[in-house]
Amino acid sequence: MEEFIDNLPPMDLMRSEKMSYVQLIIPAESAHRAISYLGELGLLQFHDLNVEKSPFQRTFVNQVKRCGEMSRKLRFFKDQITKAGIVSLEHPFMQPDVELEELEIQLAEHEHELIELNTNTERLQKTYNELLEFRMVLDKAGRFLFSEKNHHTIGEDRELEESVNSNHEFIDTASLLEKELRSGFSEQSGVRFISGIVCKSKVVRFERMLFRATRGNMLFNQAPADEEIVDPVTFEKDAKIVFMVFFSGEQAKTKILKICEAFCANCYPVPEDLTKQHQVTREVLSRLSDLEATLDAGIRHRNKALSSIDYNLTKWVTLVRREKAVYDTLNMLNFDVTKKCLVGEGWCPIFATTKIQEALQRATYDSNSLVGVIFHVMDSVESPPTYFRTNHFTNAFQEIVDAYGVARYQESNPAVYTVITFPFLFAVMFGDWGHGICLLIGSLILIARESKLSKKKLGSFMEMLFGGRYVLLLMSIFSIYCGLIYNEFFSVPFHIFGGSAYRCRDATCSNADTVGLVKYRDPYPFGVDPSWRGSRSELPFLNSIKMKMSILLGVAQMNLGMFLSYFNARFFGSSLDIRYQFIPQMIFLNSLFGYLSLLIIIKWCTGSQADLYHVMIYMFLSPTDNIGENELFWGQRPLQIILLLFALVAVPWMLFPKPFILKKLHTERFQGSTYGMLGTSEIDLEVEPDSARAQHHEDFNFSEVFVHQMIHSIEFVLGAVSNTASYLRLWALSLAHSELSTVFYEKVLLLAWSYDNFIIRLVGLAVFSFATAFILLMMETLSAFLHALRLHWVEFQGKFYHGDGQKFKPFSFASLTDDED
Repeated sequence: MEEFIDNLPPMDLMRSEKMSYVQLIIPAESAHRAISYLGELGLLQFHDLNVEKSPFQRTFVNQVKRCGEMSRKLRFFKDQITKAGIVSLEHPFMQPDVELEELEIQLAEHEHELIELNTNTERLQKTYNELLEFRMVLDKAGRFLFSEKNHHTIGEDRELEESVNSNHEFIDTASLLEKELRSGFSEQSGVRFISGIVCKSKVVRFERMLFRATRGNMLFNQAPADEEIVDPVTFEKDAKIVFMVFFSGEQAKTKILKICEAFCANCYPVPEDLTKQHQVTREVLSRLSDLEATLDAGIRHRNKALSSIDYNLTKWVTLVRREKAVYDTLNMLNFDVTKKCLVGEGWCPIFATTKIQEALQRATYDSNSLVGVIFHVMDSVESPPTYFRTNHFTNAFQEIVDAYGVARYQESNPAVYTVITFPFLFAVMFGDWGHGICLLIGSLILIARESKLSKKKLGSFMEMLFGGRYVLLLMSIFSIYCGLIYNEFFSVPFHIFGGSAYRCRDATCSNADTVGLVKYRDPYPFGVDPSWRGSRSELPFLNSIKMKMSILLGVAQMNLGMFLSYFNARFFGSSLDIRYQFIPQMIFLNSLFGYLSLLIIIKWCTGSQADLYHVMIYMFLSPTDNIGENELFWGQRPLQIILLLFALVAVPWMLFPKPFILKKLHTERFQGSTYGMLGTSEIDLEVEPDSARAQHHEDFNFSEVFVHQMIHSIEFVLGAVSNTASYLRLWALSLAHSELSTVFYEKVLLLAWSYDNFIIRLVGLAVFSFATAFILLMMETLSAFLHALRLHWVEFQGKFYHGDGQKFKPFSFASLTDDED
């Protein structure tokens, strides 16, 4: 057996790639180009040799700061393009490459130009807003002043009818305001007023404060402004209210002006004289027209500058991001001042050493360096990172496994089996070939548009769905397969299509009361006989067969996991794990649940009516009693006694030998009794607290090791029962999906279709479609996916998978994201 296993061909996907710890000695003149080429290759993970240094103490800190500053400018450009509403298009990189220094100068010039344009635009927009507010105040305030006099009524379109195109010299707002005298009512009455404009959200509090400050000795008039004011900084529109406050006395005026200042209300002088109002309005309209033309010209010039920046923005962002990543990596290297070289260390797969050396030689040649890069392999006491080569198809399944935990270096990779077992267990729970076809269509659409969708920026849900497109494909294919076996097509009863016009020869499946026929035929050739549909024994029959099937699948997958633990122990040379962990675990599990699986298969093959619940219960309670009519084969009772004894012996076999053997090996190694070879197959164990190969041998604690082994043994014994029971979810979810589909079909669609009313039929069809799409296709798919995930993470991987490794993270330009800026 061992020779057969040793002669098996190596499985590249079974274990992670073999890694090497390498050292690079790079001349200073070719360092930047060498790191750039390694970033394009993406197969070397650098080890930070300057951990004790702060980021500001590293060699290339100034270059990193420059790249960070350029990234800030690029983000500023991107924000400005977004605010301006310019649609960014993907432009091909046809323009020649630029150097970092040249790009830095260009970005500084573009930033200075944009800041200057923004400043001028904000100043002009602020002036335009003031004039616009002044025009609205003149309009509304005139209504307040002359509403009692018909000949003084000011029409709403009075200002717009004035000559807008009159040529007036542009003067500043302040000079206009200074030319106007403060308005007031006739000096005889002593009543004066202040007019202005305030935000609509503040007007209630503003009026209340004015009333309290003047003790009610004021008259407050308000009217909504005709237009919303655009903030020149945030570009948000604010609703405004024009107000006019009538008061008497200089003290009240001071209070009102202070309140206006506190509420950010802008006050504008309104002449009492109608002729003067006309003159001021004409001047304001003229200046507004000039400002609109100036603003439009400035915005066009600004958008033109942003469009030219947008044309090169993607290339600049990529260049700066790569340069920053290169200098961050160079900061992880040691700089030898005397030899003018950089020393770096890191991990790389063994298969990539040739490619890395070729990239380094190319960097030496392109940089015209007289000294080449020295590349050599070193020994390391650290555990290597874990790296699996994946493609578009296997990457999603590897991510499912890595979500639980990254495999230890050279540990068995569950993703190899997850490719098949995960979608199959999902299909066992989901099994409906009608719904499976719907999932298949969706997955094929995602795969057909793979090239387009991979270039787009998708939302989190769509990105997750697109990443698992091949998982969805296999899940749909297996669902169709399981649905054909179950004869599930949206769980439509087959007797509707004449399927129950035949009955099997077993009396239990008789449904003559439903069909009224007595024609017999041979058993259905594939899957479940559709004659069960609609019969009174349908649910008990399907429950029995699906429950037994779940136990068989669960025991088979758990045995696969324990066989993988054997291959792990054999690969790492841990004979103790094979003798005192794998063997007793196999004996315990199969003495109980492996025997149950055997009984299920024998019952199916023989057609026996034995009660397996009774057999398993009394196997523990009364192992020596006569089995009676539940006996499935000759010699069943003595076999059960033997298996029960094996299970009882397996528990102390798992618990006691390994801790005492580890203690003996530790004593012999470190107290001089014998001096054995370190790293032999007998004692080269996994690096665990109970392992003889642990790092701190002098701190061996027998009680800690024994407690750890006891916990592990109890967890396996209890888990053997709970994990087997956990696989019954395959039966439960399959039954739930089938019954939900039947309920929605019969109680919604068929019930609505029984009415001779188009509206009722349409509503029933809509409800059925909604339930099928959102409940059966979305919620049930997610539920079956999560349960399949649980079965793989806990019941399957828990038998052999530690998942405490470190993922291989090479320096690669392809893995850089926007967060790296």
